[in-house]
Amino acid sequence: MPLNPASANTLPTVQAVLQEIAALTFDNYFHLGGDEVDTSCWSSTPSIVAWMNAHNYTTDQTYEYFVAQVDQMALNINRIPIRWEEVWKHFGTQLDPRTIIHVWLSSATMVDVVNNGYRGIWSVDGLYYLDDLTETWTSFYDVDILGGITNVTAQQFVMGGEVEMWGETADGSEVVATIFPRAAAAAERWWSYDITSNHSAPGVAERLAAFRCFLLSRGVGAAPLNNAQARSAPPGPGSCLYQ
Repeated sequence: MPLNPASANTLPTVQAVLQEIAALTFDNYFHLGGDEVDTSCWSSTPSIVAWMNAHNYTTDQTYEYFVAQVDQMALNINRIPIRWEEVWKHFGTQLDPRTIIHVWLSSATMVDVVNNGYRGIWSVDGLYYLDDLTETWTSFYDVDILGGITNVTAQQFVMGGEVEMWGETADGSEVVATIFPRAAAAAERWWSYDITSNHSAPGVAERLAAFRCFLLSRGVGAAPLNNAQARSAPPGPGSCLYQ
């Protein structure tokens, strides 16, 4: 739910929160979201409608105003904003060039982002979402996060990938098995990008199977490797290497 842009307390409160977090952490980045914002409540709240009319803003322009204000707050305290793809679609190259775009809707957006000299993180839905239980470790491994980016200089602006685990369909009883071993498959592909192209390369499946055994030995409830559906039960008793 979006915050109230008409309240005199909203932006100062956001700024205070960002400053407090900055004082407690050493990271240079703030992920400030900006995705799936439903502004319908603004249009149905008389005080916000009056504020938008006074500023001659549409709801879309109000969203852009709010994003710009918060991004500048982060930059003012030496934190680099990370924004979801929708923010890029609104602003494009109007964004401060330090801004990092987190791509989740379309890999074509990543091509656009890096070709314009901005950095990006690859997390396209349907390919890198762990809560999609039909995506196997092989499909995670085979994603090419540089796909379609033909400019070598632009490729360097892809910071990497991030697999996403959303909580709508998982809780503490199953979240670990939903994450592992598929997240590890994506991780090896990033780290081995220049030497391994897909899951069928020699040794890939064996390494991941051994890593799953290692996780189990450490008490991490990683799911069987070759499930048709993530976090399903093993097909039967036996070695963790062959599940």
